[in-house]
Amino acid sequence: MPSPIAFIIPALNEEAALAPMLDGLRAALDAAACAGADILVVDNGSRDATADVARKHGARVISEPRRGYGQACLAGIAALSDNTEIVAFLDADGSDDPEDLLRLLTPVRQGKADMVLGSRTIAARAAGAFTPQQAFGNWLATGLMRVLFGARYTDLGPFRVIRRKALERLRMQDTNFGWTIEMQIKAHRAGLRVLEIPVNYRNRIAGESKISGNLRGSLRAGWKILWTVAKHGLSAGR
Repeated sequence: MPSPIAFIIPALNEEAALAPMLDGLRAALDAAACAGADILVVDNGSRDATADVARKHGARVISEPRRGYGQACLAGIAALSDNTEIVAFLDADGSDDPEDLLRLLTPVRQGKADMVLGSRTIAARAAGAFTPQQAFGNWLATGLMRVLFGARYTDLGPFRVIRRKALERLRMQDTNFGWTIEMQIKAHRAGLRVLEIPVNYRNRIAGESKISGNLRGSLRAGWKILWTVAKHGLSAGR
């Protein structure tokens, strides 16, 4: 029978990073007594062997050729098993440290939180892992959420755990870079019990970030985040 805990891992051309990342996740799951967790790697239109690597390392592969981080997350949600109770999201590039997993899972498993966010800004970070454009975008987005919604977050980090029933209440829609901030705005509005826990943040194992690795990606992500904040801010005033 599938585990009540599932991991959704969006992946685009991550064959070089995925094997060590999944091996590290498996080891962390064993340590957290979650060895049977359902690991879903959502292949977001990769042109390399991402899907093959994921299967060889025991993941369930979901194909979503429509590009976009949020689109991949939505495909993963649609593929969850019926008995899934807790959903975790993390990146495929190895920048999220699986050793932080137990600390993120525990408050949700114990019923003390509906959602736990891994904050990269209040913890140790490897040199160069958090780029200046990431730091600025993070500062701006969290500042706007505080001013417009009264939502006090320190980060938009991808490593997060949420109770499935709470996730369903959010009715997530964004298909690309606005996914994380949409979730946080909606969680605040829905009155979810949200915790932020410091997590280690590492340099990606291989390849280049789709967002911070180039100027175009950073600008697109920044624009989408601002647009998402503005959209939800305007809807709050209606």
